[in-house]
Amino acid sequence: MSLPTREALLRALDTVIDPELRKPITELGMVDSVEVDRDGIVDLRVLLTIQGCPLRDTITSDAGNALGAVAGVREVRVELAVMTPEQRQKLKEQLRGPGGERGIPFSRPGNLTKVFAVTSGKGGVGKSSVTVNLACALAARGLRVGIVDADVHGFSVPGLMGITQSPTRVDEMILPPVAHGVKVISIGMFVQGNTPVAWRGPMLHRALEQFLSEVYFGDLDYLFLDLPPGTGDIAISVSQLLPDAQVLVVTTPQAAAADVAERSGTVSTQTGQRVAGVVENMSYFDAPGGERLEVFGSGGGETLSRRLSETLGYAVPLLGRLPLEIALREGGDGGLPVVVGAPSSPVAQELERIAGALAAQPRGLSGLSLGVSPRH
Repeated sequence: MSLPTREALLRALDTVIDPELRKPITELGMVDSVEVDRDGIVDLRVLLTIQGCPLRDTITSDAGNALGAVAGVREVRVELAVMTPEQRQKLKEQLRGPGGERGIPFSRPGNLTKVFAVTSGKGGVGKSSVTVNLACALAARGLRVGIVDADVHGFSVPGLMGITQSPTRVDEMILPPVAHGVKVISIGMFVQGNTPVAWRGPMLHRALEQFLSEVYFGDLDYLFLDLPPGTGDIAISVSQLLPDAQVLVVTTPQAAAADVAERSGTVSTQTGQRVAGVVENMSYFDAPGGERLEVFGSGGGETLSRRLSETLGYAVPLLGRLPLEIALREGGDGGLPVVVGAPSSPVAQELERIAGALAAQPRGLSGLSLGVSPRH
């Protein structure tokens, strides 16, 4: 059997995706050398971004498998090294532009990422569960999705997503862990165990600003922010840092919950943001005998949708009503969102429908410069 060419080996390595940057290792300059000897033994030298790269074994395995599938390869030997400061700087400039430009990419003119701030009037309505499941449903459609767990005091997204890995830091740039195709960052990834975070307003604002400016998400189609309940510091910070973010309001059918949730929606009249819709959680429970029980009452989502539409002067739709199901709770406890772990369940199907409604909204081109000018 003839030996593979270097071009064939590089084509195989094009399929090896860095687990954090989500780009081919060949494109990221991580392939330092690849050679094959007369016996069909391939020696590959891969440059990691940092010495303690937590996914070094994954990269080694994926690269070995990709090269091992090339005709004529008998054995693959992978050597790992680390990028020099100059190589890391080049990588950062490749990812973020000249000089490794910092700032919040999602607030720059021309950015096409659709940002949704998921909020609620009170805690315990399932806001975080809705956030992670909508994100996972969109990622499963092949879209690029990220989550910022902005509920600094009550962070829960890492547990709901099954993330135990810490972010990787490349100098001042942070690479978020990826789970179920979604890039995630949370203050819970930087504290030990269940340590509480006792911060006041300015520190909360700075933490959110760092998540948005120092974490490399890449070019996203959708970014979800899981906000704390109510209309406090973080909600105000989001409106300042991401003025074009749209708001998704989560409530339960209970009238009292809808009353409180209305405040988290109408605060948009002060921040200038638009409310994209309402999601009603825990709407009903289908008993084994076929009886439908409205455990928390009924009509809260519809009432909230109507009130917000009247107050804001535009249609705020009720995007969906999620049934009360054990599968949703079990998925959250096990770190496997229900749309991934039990996609045929009624609650997963409704979440998929809501995600489809969000995906149907195209990334807007209004006001975007196309870099062309008419000829005279």
